[in-house]
Amino acid sequence: MSTPVDDPTPLDDPLSRERTHLADSRSALRAMREDVESLDIKDVTANWVNAEVLARQIEERIKALADLSDTPLFFGRLDYLHAPGADRAEGGEGERPQPEAAYQTLHIGRRHVHDHDGDPMVIDWRAPVSQPFYRASKKDPMDIALRRRFGYTRGDITAYEDEHLSDPAEAARTSKLLQQEIERPRVGPMRDIVATIQPEQDEIVRSGLGGTVCVQGGPGTGKTAVGLHRVAYLLYAHRERLARTGTLVIGPNRSFLHYIEQVLPALGELAVQQATVDDLVAAGAEVRGSDEATAAVVKGDARMAEVLRRAVYSHVTMPTEPVMVVRGSRRWRVPAYELEDIVRELLARDIRYGAAREALPQRIAHAVLVQMERSGEAPDDRVQDAVARSAAVKAAVKAVWPPVDPAKLVLRLLTDADFLAVHAEGLLDEDEQKTIRWAKAVRSVKAAKWSAADAVLIDEATDIVQRTHSLGHVVLDEAQDLSPMQYRAVGRRCTTGSATVLGDLAQGTTPWATRSWDEALAHLGKSDGVIEELTAGFRVPTDVITYASRLLPHIAPGLTPVASVRENPGFFERRDVGGVGEVVAACGELLRNEGSTGLIAADARVPELARALTAAGIGHLAPGEETTAETRLTLVPASLAKGLEYDYVVLDEPQAVVDGEPDERTGLRRLYVALTRAVSGLIVTHSAPLPPQLD
Repeated sequence: MSTPVDDPTPLDDPLSRERTHLADSRSALRAMREDVESLDIKDVTANWVNAEVLARQIEERIKALADLSDTPLFFGRLDYLHAPGADRAEGGEGERPQPEAAYQTLHIGRRHVHDHDGDPMVIDWRAPVSQPFYRASKKDPMDIALRRRFGYTRGDITAYEDEHLSDPAEAARTSKLLQQEIERPRVGPMRDIVATIQPEQDEIVRSGLGGTVCVQGGPGTGKTAVGLHRVAYLLYAHRERLARTGTLVIGPNRSFLHYIEQVLPALGELAVQQATVDDLVAAGAEVRGSDEATAAVVKGDARMAEVLRRAVYSHVTMPTEPVMVVRGSRRWRVPAYELEDIVRELLARDIRYGAAREALPQRIAHAVLVQMERSGEAPDDRVQDAVARSAAVKAAVKAVWPPVDPAKLVLRLLTDADFLAVHAEGLLDEDEQKTIRWAKAVRSVKAAKWSAADAVLIDEATDIVQRTHSLGHVVLDEAQDLSPMQYRAVGRRCTTGSATVLGDLAQGTTPWATRSWDEALAHLGKSDGVIEELTAGFRVPTDVITYASRLLPHIAPGLTPVASVRENPGFFERRDVGGVGEVVAACGELLRNEGSTGLIAADARVPELARALTAAGIGHLAPGEETTAETRLTLVPASLAKGLEYDYVVLDEPQAVVDGEPDERTGLRRLYVALTRAVSGLIVTHSAPLPPQLD
């Protein structure tokens, strides 16, 4: 039953009671915030460092307790047949429903709220007792008598809808409020889906921290939202551990990260960092150049990791001279063959080049101490450290195991044909080596015009020398566009942690796009990761996704098409136009509707369309800029459309989108992305013939 409200209601009306509970809950949240704000920490900290840490923690707690007026504090309610955790009386399915007043009632919201006595008024959606809100059904009620969903307008309750899950007389049905929330107009940044998480999504969200999960999801299946809500859940379930080890969300570009950046704060999580893969590897080199696609493919191939490893360890040479250490009047000699044994033992161990180099002087010093002890001396650790720091040992280490600069190493590989040939032998053929070599010599690392792929190579070399710091959990979105070497760069950031990998093989638009998730997980170092598939579409209208799916046999054979579960089919229209004026007119038509509008076009056509929009007096934004009530049209280059969504979309010249890519398959995948950005309606405008794959 869905009950909207237009007029004042009696005090005993359910909606009035829920509104009262909402007001009381907001008051309780305000009191919780005031309690934290009033804390005096002057006399509870031992030093200024502890005081700074505690002050920062209090500041973050205050931010987390903010009451967002336009955001519902709770969105659902559960009435349990029995108190959660209590033993159930025998009787099972035949048990008669209790009066509503006898039920254990819990309101489910974005964060926990309690009253002055500590009794809960709102239960965090991530708590175990909240799980039935997402998973309970008529078939499996999970001890729930009543599930209630609320409809809101600008933070105020305006409707509610009840499902009596344990009542056999009530038939299962689709939630109208759930459909309305899914189809609500999109304006501004991406919003959370905490009120509309579906059972198959909830299983992924609540999967454990110990394992890596890879989610294959077509357009509109909610994979990005699932990944972000999984982060929020893990931070709730493993807060202390992840506070120590850190959490990171990785997106394809800054526009995408800006689009999703408000989701986690809305869920009360403020400490999650965001970055692109380019950001991760930026410390090694300043990217000022670019590669041809053929060169980028080779540089991104996993074989390059072995080329780099060989090149790094080629600096190790076997000792040919003994080491002579002078201590007072005594001389201690470590012969070359013993030094060689030490070097070979270090090479055989699975430790970083730099760590082995740091261990070498201590190993040589230990060999000296053994001789000292045999001669009757009793040296201690201080003597060993002094020997390790002696000039003779330092000189031997520098000759045998010299330091390696990762950027200089990569520069030499890309500019020295002989050096590359030696270390790429049996891995890269001559044509591949020629493809990645720079045509002109470069004076220094600073003068080099590094490409994004070069920066990844430097990052790999850096990790061979010194282990990269690992985080507790990493979310990798739009993963299908990463090269094997980029996967390795991400994997280095979670070697001792876990990952959530999100993507769609059909939307891979790079020449090195992922071919299978098993391969991707192997490159990530997470071969034991579990692959889940989302096929229910909640965003893209039925007619639009059906049309776009015509491309699947050509871009991702065997992939399951997305099936839209929306009751509103939206609208879809193709228009043969005479020029940009009619494209602009189509935008004007769509802007008469509520919500956001996107004009997506091949990158090369964006300047012409921008001029036409300006001439027509239609204001427009670039991707990443937030829409306002006055400006709701975003002009989107096709190359930046991935991950974005708009209520209405005009797609300009599909064939131009295809032609803008280096090959047809990549072009068709780019077109598939562009076709699936609409939430409510799509107009395809074209003067050139449409790609034949859409027939």
